[in-house]
Amino acid sequence: MKPMKFALPLLLSACSMAPRDVAVAPPVPETWPSGPAYGAPQAALPETIGYRGIFADQRLQSLIEQALESNRDLKVAAANVMAARAQVRIQRAEQLPQLDLTAGATHTRSNNGTLGNQGAATGGQVRSRTSYSAQLGITAFELDLFGRLASLSEAEQNRYLASEAGARATRLALVGDIADGWLAHAADASLLQVALDTVASAQRTVALTRARLDGGIAPRSDLRQAEQILATAEADVARQRTALAQDINGLQLLVGGPIANDLLPDRIEQAAQGVKEVPAGVDSRVLLRRPDVIQAEYLMLAENAEIGAARAAMFPRISLTGLLGFASNALSGLFTGGAFRYSGSGDASYAIFQAGAAKAGVRLSQAQRDAALATYEKSIQSAFRDVADGLARRGTIDAEMAAIRRQAVAAEDGYALADARYRRGVDTFLSSLVAQRAAYSARRDIVAIELEAASNRVALFRALGGDARWE
Repeated sequence: MKPMKFALPLLLSACSMAPRDVAVAPPVPETWPSGPAYGAPQAALPETIGYRGIFADQRLQSLIEQALESNRDLKVAAANVMAARAQVRIQRAEQLPQLDLTAGATHTRSNNGTLGNQGAATGGQVRSRTSYSAQLGITAFELDLFGRLASLSEAEQNRYLASEAGARATRLALVGDIADGWLAHAADASLLQVALDTVASAQRTVALTRARLDGGIAPRSDLRQAEQILATAEADVARQRTALAQDINGLQLLVGGPIANDLLPDRIEQAAQGVKEVPAGVDSRVLLRRPDVIQAEYLMLAENAEIGAARAAMFPRISLTGLLGFASNALSGLFTGGAFRYSGSGDASYAIFQAGAAKAGVRLSQAQRDAALATYEKSIQSAFRDVADGLARRGTIDAEMAAIRRQAVAAEDGYALADARYRRGVDTFLSSLVAQRAAYSARRDIVAIELEAASNRVALFRALGGDARWE
């Protein structure tokens, strides 16, 4: 019994012929870029960072929670993880013996008499016989001496882990997309309000200009120019209402269902305050935590394991077949010692001539591993660029926002002065018109820069792999 105790693990074990996993040094600098565009170094990124720590607005959090329950892309990702997990179990089962149990009963009846002229038996004795059998067998169990099955199992395990990382990447993208869509709605709502304010102001200007025209004080060209401003603002109102409807449609698709109106923001200034800064630290190795980078790494490891399977395929395959069973003419005697039967056999197969197919299979696996390695390295480089671009924008956007705000204040003041001068007849309507257009454009620029600043924080949240958990 003791020899069998140690022989079974030996038969089930295998020597791996896969190359050793090579630790790949990240092909990017160890620290983030520095310079005038990047600002001062940031605090280190925490080990884990949830979306609630960055997206502080309760309305946005509610939308994200709803999406995590109902989004269809997330359901597809979860199903893919379950499928990959099942595939691992299927592949692991190939390394273990398959036991088959069969049982049967056979009844025969014979007559040793002679056949008459009509084909019927005459004379003789009728004999009946019933036999019973039960067998437990192992059919063609492959001894994985060269690690072919173990390598295939390792490859499937890594693909499963890659699918989990892919699901986390889907989750991260979903959270970021909802935040971007929510901010876009806030910006479009602000732009709609700017357009409505401009319509109201332009209507007053048109009324004043028409009165001055009727009184013979202003030329008709002044009225036409005022009507142009009004028509432009009215077109912007229609455009922004369309954009708001499309924003809601996009959010509903992401969330997976209807959205309550009280969860939608109406001003970009307020919505932007609900998106906090993401600390990036100085160490670029945090990129290795990004789910897409992790996914690429596991896919590379899977291809590396496939090399071992391809190499092992060049060696003989040894299989065992064994049967243990009982056979008896009486059911009561089926499991007695005299009814016991057993048999065993083994065979080895080896392809003598394959026209180089086995070696080509190894080279194919190596090429696929090299491609996966390059993909992994590129994913790190792409992640580094995402973060570097985000940091460069974060380092300059505050200065740009301050300048745009000063410009808006100056434009509003300039329009008020020009309008007052026109009403007193001191200046031409053209000066007031130019100032009004500048003020309108400046207000829209403030909305745009507020949206860009908040979207930059969302982009850094994505780029640094924040909230990549799979729950």
